[in-house]
This record gives sequence, C-alpha cells and structure tokens, in this order.
Amino acid sequence: MKKITFTLLMLLATLNLFAQGSQVEMADALRSNGKIYVVVVCIVIILVGLLGYLFALDKRLKMLEKKSADKN
Repeated sequence: MKKITFTLLMLLATLNLFAQGSQVEMADALRSNGKIYVVVVCIVIILVGLLGYLFALDKRLKMLEKKSADKN
C-alpha cells in the first residue's frame, strides 16, 4: 500500500511539468522523422531491465534473509 501511495504521489508531483510548452527543436525533429519512437523504446527497455534487475536482487535478498532467520 505504501508503494502505491508513494508512486501516485510522485506522479502527481510531476503534473506541473506538463504545463510547460514543448518547444524543443530536437524533439520536434525526432517527432517529425518518426525517430522519437525509437528513443522511447530504448528508454523503456533500459528502465524495464533496471526494474527487473532490482526485483531479482530484492528476491535474492529476501531469500538470504529468510535463510539467515531460519538458522538463528
């Protein structure tokens, strides 16, 4: 429940960033060429990889903590 609340809070905190105009020339050029989707896909792949690694690491740590608690 805390994770969901924290995530929603962070999403709400970024809403004011969307109020600014999008006058970035590089983004406009990438958008007009259709290459912006390649950039977005690359960013999503990197983020999914990082999240997968963090969840796998968390799972291993929980397993080690459980083994440590069982020995004591």
